[in-house]
Amino acid sequence: MYKELVVNVTEQETRVALLEDGNIVELFVERGDDTNINGNIYKGRVQRVLPGMQAAFVDIGLNQAAFIYVDDVQKKQNIGENEAPYSENGNKEFAPDNTGRQIPIEELLREGQEIMVQVVKSPIGTKGARITTYISLPGRYLVLMPNVDHIGISKRIASEDERTRLRDLISDKREIPYGYIFRTAGEGIAEEQLKREMDLLVNSWENIKKRYRSFSAPYRLHRDLTVTFRAIRDLLTHEADRLTIDNKFGFDSVNNFIRKIMPELKVKVEYYDRSEPIFEAFSLEGDISRALKKKVWLKCGGYIVIEQTEALTSIDVNTGRYVGKHNFEETIFKTNLEAIREISAQVRLRNIGGIIILDFIDMENLENRERVFETLKESFKQDKCRTNILPMSEIGLVQMTRKRVRKSLTRMLCEECPICYGDGYTISKTTISQKIYREIHRHARDMMGDIFTLKVSEEMADYLHRDEISTISAIEYRLGKKIEIYPIRRFHREEFELTEKFK
Repeated sequence: MYKELVVNVTEQETRVALLEDGNIVELFVERGDDTNINGNIYKGRVQRVLPGMQAAFVDIGLNQAAFIYVDDVQKKQNIGENEAPYSENGNKEFAPDNTGRQIPIEELLREGQEIMVQVVKSPIGTKGARITTYISLPGRYLVLMPNVDHIGISKRIASEDERTRLRDLISDKREIPYGYIFRTAGEGIAEEQLKREMDLLVNSWENIKKRYRSFSAPYRLHRDLTVTFRAIRDLLTHEADRLTIDNKFGFDSVNNFIRKIMPELKVKVEYYDRSEPIFEAFSLEGDISRALKKKVWLKCGGYIVIEQTEALTSIDVNTGRYVGKHNFEETIFKTNLEAIREISAQVRLRNIGGIIILDFIDMENLENRERVFETLKESFKQDKCRTNILPMSEIGLVQMTRKRVRKSLTRMLCEECPICYGDGYTISKTTISQKIYREIHRHARDMMGDIFTLKVSEEMADYLHRDEISTISAIEYRLGKKIEIYPIRRFHREEFELTEKFK
């Protein structure tokens, strides 16, 4: 599969698109705010401990307090001059004491305490960032875990001989019992490359500890790489061929980063300097706009509807304009299969996480249902986020979960509608006009003036003059009062103002 990265850089925003065979599959947006702070490390101060929730709120310097669960609090955290902080039990379980008793959070944390934490989930909506005291520093080939004594290897490295070689290699090279995890890119790594990356990660950790001892909470100790460099580190694999960027300073920075951090990476970096915007040149803007809409049409004529709520995301499959060629069962089956390709692409591109309910068109043929389910599982194998897909129910529903670590594309690029406030509906013009009539009748009883002055939006003024003129005339005749309608450009559809005046 041909992969490439397309990077668009402006003063206000950086966008990175991952393309597979020319199709956008992931989009990352960075705007210099707190919308994506995954991986950042802070010196925080405990604000409040909640025994009933076995969690705590921690001030790390953001608008919203971060929160931490008890099983993300290591039993002991030493940031001494010569002692590295790592867990005595070496895992992330709910820390037991020497008697096997599970230690509650009120015995691990106290209000006002300063602790080193790392963001594992950026703030989403009204939820603050989720944090942990188990620090990890990712590199190109390794992830350093200074708090645990553990060696792990990516499951995607299948060869047992290679896994044994890597485990022996890291055991020989590490001088301090820090934990390490080999990433997939570490397969086949040479001894010199490994030593260079280990030294780089350990030096980063030493600098973080120095800043921890030098500054008071809240303070950011370490900021993860920018979105461009994270994409290079995490997304460019051995089969990646090209990175194209439209900013000269960014182009030079990328080349310097690759030369210093990943000199063995063989990838072509191109500077895009044409007048046409880079995302338009790669035909990406239309795909991004399409990813913000609820309804997505399929090539066959069917469509899917994606509804995101606080609790879950529902995806409904419909035949739409597709009528098939042979029989109804085949039409449904082909629509479901095509929908799967679009669903997996849209879930990745929109970065939809949490609970996802897929409502396929019901199929009578059990073999077809099984093929649809297997195709669905296969389509998500390229997804880097962890997914869990449950078997299809008798009515064609599939329940799945996808790990959520950052905001979805919709939450990142959109905001709540100021008229419907997220409901997705606005009151109809007919309903608004009836509300206006009721208000007129209510005020008519106590009215001293001769004329009603009605201020409405331009849209409603046009509707009342065009479609409701007979009703307005009838009310004027019944009340013996004239109604003057004034369009106000700044009014939204549901807004109106009723006053009175004398002749």
